[in-house]
Amino acid sequence: MNAGKEGGRHVYPEVFVRLLGYMRVLFHLPYRQTEGFLKALRRFDSRIHVPDYSTIDRRVNRLDVKLDEEDYGVDLVIAVDASGIKVSNRGEWMRSKWKVRRGFLKIHIAVDVKRKKILALKVTDERVGDGRMLQPLVEEASRKGGKIAKTIGDGAYDTKSNFRYLASKKIEAVIKVRKSSSSRAGGCMPRKLVAQEYLRDPEAWKRSHDYGQRWIVESTFSHP
Repeated sequence: MNAGKEGGRHVYPEVFVRLLGYMRVLFHLPYRQTEGFLKALRRFDSRIHVPDYSTIDRRVNRLDVKLDEEDYGVDLVIAVDASGIKVSNRGEWMRSKWKVRRGFLKIHIAVDVKRKKILALKVTDERVGDGRMLQPLVEEASRKGGKIAKTIGDGAYDTKSNFRYLASKKIEAVIKVRKSSSSRAGGCMPRKLVAQEYLRDPEAWKRSHDYGQRWIVESTFSHP
């Protein structure tokens, strides 16, 4: 962003500013409250640099940040994923020189694979595992999108609690299990059925359950 730029340097990456824009739209936050929310996040990492509300206002308004509200109806298919983002461009040389841990935030999203719309977004620090966020994402996506028929996730969401939760909601769990998984139930029949089918022929399982639709949520993070 700063390559060839004259005048003042950008301190906050565009992906971070876009995240703030989505937070404002999702939670209807004024700019001062957005600044306050970020200050609250500093309890996770005191090195987070918080832009003031006027900077947030100026940077966010340069971007086209929209979340369309639609009536999605039934049989919704969502894909879930997470990605880490740094929150400041400051101090890169110092962190590299002195091997200081940078720290970052994680953004977790659920995307409607048909309409390619973000239905749920959660922000945590890097210590929160992806699997722990599946239930909150599904709950929020259900409120905004309607009835969910299928949830797609990679191996990070392979936990018995996630399989049980999705089964209780009558949602098909298209979650890739670990290759070292046992085909026994282990107290979780929903996961056993997926594991047995996947271990017999992983590629056939992916085709049968449209696991390839995960690319849609992955591409959301790399969208310009």
